[in-house]
Amino acid sequence: MNPRVKVEDTPEAWEVVESRSRFEGRVIEVVTDTVRMPRDEIADRDYAVHPGSVAVLALDEQDRVLLIRQYRHPTRHLLWELPAGIRDVAGEALVTGAARELAEEAGYRAGTWYTLVDLFSSPGMSDERIRVFLARDLTKIPDEENGFVHEHEEIDMPVEWVPLPDAVEKVLMGMIHNSPSVAGILAAYAASVEGFALLRPADAPEA
Repeated sequence: MNPRVKVEDTPEAWEVVESRSRFEGRVIEVVTDTVRMPRDEIADRDYAVHPGSVAVLALDEQDRVLLIRQYRHPTRHLLWELPAGIRDVAGEALVTGAARELAEEAGYRAGTWYTLVDLFSSPGMSDERIRVFLARDLTKIPDEENGFVHEHEEIDMPVEWVPLPDAVEKVLMGMIHNSPSVAGILAAYAASVEGFALLRPADAPEA
């Protein structure tokens, strides 16, 4: 590795000559930006503007990962995933949103939170940011206290606890495909080698 090259993603914004909205839906907007390339002429780039997401890798005292199964229409698949949701509350701390998703989708609370991994879901076609948290010290929320009403794809979502090494194997065998789930499972397994000592706090800033 070249010691003069810093292998770290860095913010940079090239000049946008023009921006045109192509479509605006409930969650995303599709735009075309005409971008001035620093060493070339201008070029159009189409992408989806997304509010961002959070996901939760909940790990119990037996080092089992909590997974839920949800229908994802664009892929025509039932996917095993981490509890997750859109950042749709203005000004809300990311970890607060993650805790809400864990409670609503899986019915659990966590006493300890860490930032596990940050990712851009598909940086060539969307600006979506996803933060995956590690949640530990879990407690089940009694049904009478969890008033969230599931609808649409969230009705009858099964919840399964999978040992972390088994979850890694399922990722590598092509049995789990959801991107924050893949990233979170592999990151948790890697971080467990050092006893999770290298993880950032839950309120760590995003790049």
